[in-house]
This record gives sequence, structure tokens and C-alpha cells, in this order.
Amino acid sequence: MLLDLVDHKESINRLLARYGVKFGIYKNNVFHEQLFPFDPIPRVITQKEFDYLNRGLSQRVRALNCFLADVYSERKIVKDGVIPADFIYSSKGYLPQCEGITPPKKIYSHISGIDLVQGRDGDWYILEDNLRIPSGASYPMIARDLTRQAAPEAFTRRHVLDNRNYASMLRETMDYVNTGGINVVLTPGRYNAAFFEHSYLAERSGAVLCMPQDLAVEDNKLYYRSYEGKKMQVGAVYRRLSDEYLDPLCFLPESLIGVPGLMNVYASGNVAVINAPGNGVADDKGIYYFVPHMIRYYLGEDAILKNAPTYLAFYEKDRSFILEHLNRLVVKDVSEAGGYGVVFGSNLSAGELKKLADAIKAEPRRFIAQEVIDFVDLMIVDGNEQVPRKADLRAFVLAGEKTRVWPSGLTRFSRNPDSFVVNSSQGGGFKDTWVLSH
Repeated sequence: MLLDLVDHKESINRLLARYGVKFGIYKNNVFHEQLFPFDPIPRVITQKEFDYLNRGLSQRVRALNCFLADVYSERKIVKDGVIPADFIYSSKGYLPQCEGITPPKKIYSHISGIDLVQGRDGDWYILEDNLRIPSGASYPMIARDLTRQAAPEAFTRRHVLDNRNYASMLRETMDYVNTGGINVVLTPGRYNAAFFEHSYLAERSGAVLCMPQDLAVEDNKLYYRSYEGKKMQVGAVYRRLSDEYLDPLCFLPESLIGVPGLMNVYASGNVAVINAPGNGVADDKGIYYFVPHMIRYYLGEDAILKNAPTYLAFYEKDRSFILEHLNRLVVKDVSEAGGYGVVFGSNLSAGELKKLADAIKAEPRRFIAQEVIDFVDLMIVDGNEQVPRKADLRAFVLAGEKTRVWPSGLTRFSRNPDSFVVNSSQGGGFKDTWVLSH
């Protein structure tokens, strides 16, 4: 199957390396940059299946945007007892500095990266919501371009939706909330893990790639100054740096990569910040448990897509269940990301299980536990063989005038035959995702 693509695996990976398609990670205060290995066998999603995912993902993001608007203003969902107040306000992602701020067009999560897997039962399960600075769209974009060049015949014989429209979708999203001025992609710089993506998306969307030192606040408006000295007002900032570094006058005063005064401009409605600061409260792994409740509360609908069966150590009943079945559950530390802090109980010794149980008892808010979903394997090329490996899908949902799901996505796979963890930072690779047109 798809031998015309398999034959080009090495040449495509060489081109990806030449174009600088890499990601970086910091470990022990050292920056490591490495290639993100590409597998040529795409994940194929039928049109019928994508229509189902489209409805479910759009519904989920609409509810999450409602939640963010509510939790930073009237807090009705808390007053009505749907979500415990201390559960929200103890979240590391909740930022009191964002209380009372309404972003342009009332959109908080403009670009959502929703991670999901397909179980062997055929059902799709949401694993995680990423509403701060989800990365990864650039990888299938450039891989598709290079694959088209290497094996154009693969696409002439198959009805695959074009994924090159992500750049226009991103541009339309930025334009929709733009308050007057240019669009910029704000990168912390060359040594950021996703710098390739920052520059690639800026180029493709027609936005200006800028460093923090290129921006300045004057008269409560944000301006970009080019290398030629030209000053232009900024109407939308697609920021690719974490909340705490965004503005040293509002968050961490020691931040050297923030823009002083940016939050005042944002709070005044004079610039759009994509995604909105404070979104972390909605993609907290503990808050994840409540998303189906949000959908019912805000939209009056049942959730189309399922959560993985999840237990909150915060609740005594769930905590007892977790401790009793710890050896078969997967436990996640809500403060971690990128595949870190994920522990499979079945891999632990008796001593390690006791240590984890003690940590859960001491800090129950810090942990959730989930049933292990036996999700489908996808075939990858390993040397001269094709072998099955676990894979997830990061779907990208863009919220502007409408909420739209990109007809593609980032399929990540584990290169370890015994691992369920697929993150790039854990040594995984990626595939293109083909959505069929009919």
C-alpha cells in the first residue's frame, strides 16, 4: 500500500532536515535540537469520519470558549455548582491578572490543539485540550508540500483534501479579531523549541515574524518597528511564548522576552492576543474532566466526542478508586506537559506504586487517573519493514467568525513498540493526516 510514498521516505526526511524542520528541548539547562522524524504512510480519515470529528471538535471548542469567558467574568458555572471554585482557582493556569478582560470578539482560544485517539472499538476519545500555544500544524503542512513534490502521482490517484489552506484559515482568524494594524507572530527567538513553526506560519500567513525587542507600547497602543526603522501599529499578536513571560509589568518581572505594557494595551481592547492569556485554566488536565459538563451547561447539548474515562483524585470517591486500582491506571500530573508526568501503573514496582500513592494522598488536586485506552496502531516504516505503532492525532480548531476544524492534523506516533507515549519530546515521529474528499 502507498509504495510510491514509502520509496521516498529518506529523500523527504533529508529535505525536512535541509529546511530546518526541527524541534528543540531543554534538558538539564542544555538546549538540544533534533529532527522530527517523518513517516511517509499517512493516516487516512474518511469524509464521513471527519464530518463526525468536525462536529464534535467544534462543539468542544465553543464550550471551552464559553467557559473561559464565564470564569474570568460572572463565574456562573461556579455559582451553579458545576465545577468547584477551589478547583478552578488553584489551577496553575488561572491568572487573576486576566479577570474582567474581554478579548476582541469575545474569543479566547483562537487556535485549539485537541489531542485524541481512536480506540480499537472505533470510537474516538479526547485525551487533552491545548488552548495556550498548541504547536505542530507546520509539520504536516511542509511534509505534504514535500511529498507532493517527491510523489505527485500519489495524490492524482487519491481524493485527498488539500491541507495548504491552514495558512489562509490562520490569516482569516487573525484578521477577524484584529483591532487595526498589522498581524505579527511573536517568537521568543531562535532557541525556542518551535522556532521553525513560528517562522513558517508567519511566512505562509503573511504576518510579520518579530522578536520581543521589535515591539513597543506607546500611548496604550502596540507598535512594531522594522529593521529599516518603519513604525507600524499592531492589531493582532499571535504570541508563541508562555503567559508568564508575556509582559514583565504584569507577570514575571524578570522576563527578558516579554513586551512591557502589552497587557494594558490588550485589556484596553487595542490589540488582540492570540491565544488569550489565562487560557491555561481551561486546558488544565483536571478541568478536562468537566468539559462534557461544560458542553451540557453552556450549549444544552450532550458531548459528541468522549473523554477518556477519568477519575479525579480531588474527589474522595475517585481517590479511593484510584488508590485501589493504581496498578492498572495511567496517572497524569496536571502541572506537566509534553508527555512528562505520565505514569503507567502497570510499569511500576511495588515500591514505586506506594510512592505514587503517597504523592496522590498528599496532593490530590495535582493528579488525575485514566483508564488505559487500547488505541489503534498505525503502520510505520522501520528499516525495510512496516510495523504497527501507537499513534494519536492533534486536530487544530480555529475560532474566528466561525469555528472550523482544519481538514488535516498532526498524527504523532511512538517509535518504541512498547510505548503509548507519542510526544516528540519523548522520541516520537509524525505522519501526515489525509482527509478524503469523498
